[in-house]
Order: sequence, then C-alpha cells, then structure tokens
Amino acid sequence: MRWEKRGLVYAPDGSIDWAQSHAFPPTPYLRDDGVLRIYACSCDEAMVGRVGFVDVDPDEPSRIVGVASEPVLDIGAPGSFDENGVVPISILRVDDRLFLYYVGFQLGAKVRYYQFTGLAISADGGDSFVRASRAPVLDRSDGELLTRGSPFVVRDGDRFHVWYSAGSEWTVVGDKSLPVYNIRHAESEDGIHWPDEGEVAIDFADEDEHALGRPWIVQDGALARMFYSIRTRSLGYRIGYAESTDGATWTRKDDAAGIDVSPTGWDSETICYASVFRRNGTTTMFYNGNDVGRTGFGYAVLAGD
Repeated sequence: MRWEKRGLVYAPDGSIDWAQSHAFPPTPYLRDDGVLRIYACSCDEAMVGRVGFVDVDPDEPSRIVGVASEPVLDIGAPGSFDENGVVPISILRVDDRLFLYYVGFQLGAKVRYYQFTGLAISADGGDSFVRASRAPVLDRSDGELLTRGSPFVVRDGDRFHVWYSAGSEWTVVGDKSLPVYNIRHAESEDGIHWPDEGEVAIDFADEDEHALGRPWIVQDGALARMFYSIRTRSLGYRIGYAESTDGATWTRKDDAAGIDVSPTGWDSETICYASVFRRNGTTTMFYNGNDVGRTGFGYAVLAGD
C-alpha cells in the first residue's frame, strides 16, 4: 500500500477548558446527516481526558464544520475505573443505538495507571452517551490483569467480535515505566458480556516491541486487513499491518503498511492510532502523530497498493 499524506486536521487551540491539548485516537462515524464525526479524547490542564468530537466534510476531511463545545462522555465517578480519563476507540450501530467502546483510566500506586474497557450508549445519534454500566465490560481477569483496552468491535450476524489489547505486566523503557500488551480476540452474544480472556491474535515480533494496540479492521471480501499501533523501545510508535481470512489467525506484514513518520512536522517522531474510512471509492486513514496525539490528528489517502 501507498498512502499520500494530506496534513493535519485538528489540534485543540486551548480555548476550551476541558480540551487544552491532544485529540486522540481519531474514531470516525458517518452520521445520517452526511457529516463525518470524528470522536477523540482531549485533555485538560491536569491531563485528564474526555470524549469530544470534530465534524468534517467526508469528501474533504480537512474542512472542519463543527467542534464539540462540551464532552459527549465525561469522566466517571470518584473511585471508578474511568475516573481519570475516557478515550474513544470503536463505535458501532446496534439497531437504533450507537455503542461507543472506550478505554477508562485509573491511576495506580505501584503501576502508573490501569486501563479497562467501558461501554457508553447513545440514543440521539451520537450527540451524547450514557454509560451502560459504571463497571468495565472488559474488566481485569487472572490472565489479563492490568490492561484490557483498545477494543475494535464488529457485529457479524448474531455474534459480536472484539480485537483488543491485553496484558498483565509493565516494563521500563529508558527511565519510564510502560505497560506490556498484545492484541487478542474474543466473541460475545450481545456486545456487552465478554469472556474473561481472549485468544492472542497479534503477538510481539521481537524484544524491542512491548505494546501492540488500537487495532482497526477493514474487510475486503474474504480478506480482513488490520492496522494497529506498534510501540517499541527504540522508535516509539509506528503503524503496523496484518492480514487474515478468518479473523483469528493473522499474518503480520508491517512493511506493507505504507505509511511512516514524516521528515519534519507534527508527525515526524511518532505515528500511531490509525482508523480507516471508506467512501465513494476513496480510502482515508486518520492517525495521530508526535507525543501520542498532543499534536492532534491528520489524515492520508490511499494512493495505490
């Protein structure tokens, strides 16, 4: 694949108190009114994240037509798994409602934070969301103790499938403590109740890698294409790519991802958290750049295989 970068779409300008910095990870949803709404987390001065959105023209995503003035999903109650931040990951229409799967953050003592998956539901087309539960839908388990996040959820007939990040360890990179997790797969009957553990879908290629996250899958006939984020000790974040014909067994083809950091600018150090949107024969990738979304999100268009 070959992606043609089109530039930065949005980064907070600091004029909104709850959105002083960051816009990550870009999570697109085409509304019934034809507007492409991109949900993202922005952070206040204390680095606590809330879910907002940026509305763009789906045929020209650099043209912004609206920005959320208030969060569509705020942080959870004190003591809850999402008391210190909520990050949108995957949005899915289920009958006449929208299911927003998000990662909730809670600070720790002996590890820096915990991250588990919550579900919020919208009955008004995505203008506001209400938690399905104050507890996570992907909560800690014996085999996935510290991280169960970054879910990408699809509905296939009467089954729901999730590809997500999970792990039970932390590691030290340089002088910073960071989580260790790979990508796993699980199934559910209702998209709400999930098994305690999934099966590994994408594992580490070498000891340099310590985190594989934010899977995003597009289907081409019988072939599933997954874009995901690879966090390494040496380079930070890069975008990886894998293929599957059954959704369970994946072949990594990271060299075929077709997109990397730029020589200079907002995405010159890291590139991560890809999401893919298709419309009228055009395939668009939204992604984050430097400092894991502090510089906002931009987009690229698929220019060739």
